[in-house]
Amino acid sequence: MKTAVCYYSRHHGNTRKVLEAMAEEGEMDLIDVTTRQAVRLEDYDCIGFASGIYGFEFQKSVVEFARQYLPKGKPVFFVYTYGGVRGTGSRAMAEIAKEKNCPVLGEFSCKGYDTFGPFRLVGGIAKGRPNQEDLENARRFYGEIQEICRKGVQPPRQ
Repeated sequence: MKTAVCYYSRHHGNTRKVLEAMAEEGEMDLIDVTTRQAVRLEDYDCIGFASGIYGFEFQKSVVEFARQYLPKGKPVFFVYTYGGVRGTGSRAMAEIAKEKNCPVLGEFSCKGYDTFGPFRLVGGIAKGRPNQEDLENARRFYGEIQEICRKGVQPPRQ
């Protein structure tokens, strides 16, 4: 199964750490949405989108990337990290998937170390996250996504 994950990970690299753990479970091409590269997502069997939560939402460049490049009908999944609260999580991404008739296979989220804005004054929040347990859960999640794609089974729509 050929998988691509289009992501944005800055500040402490929390989202990238989670994706690298997932990649240990099976091959995946990581595509940083900030580097304008020629991408043919239609060549992939499954497509993930990943980001930290910024202002309660997926980072805008990931949302715009999905809006522009996600092919119709491709199975997708979402991954995100957050410091304090999940916010709306992957809602904007799910709306794009729905518009493009892409089945959503699932989403994974966990806390990530955050020193943005006022959190810097107290040394940050969610220190030590993502931790080993988070990374193991991420690997397990990606293993499940791979199994769903291999079987060709579509999960129930939410």
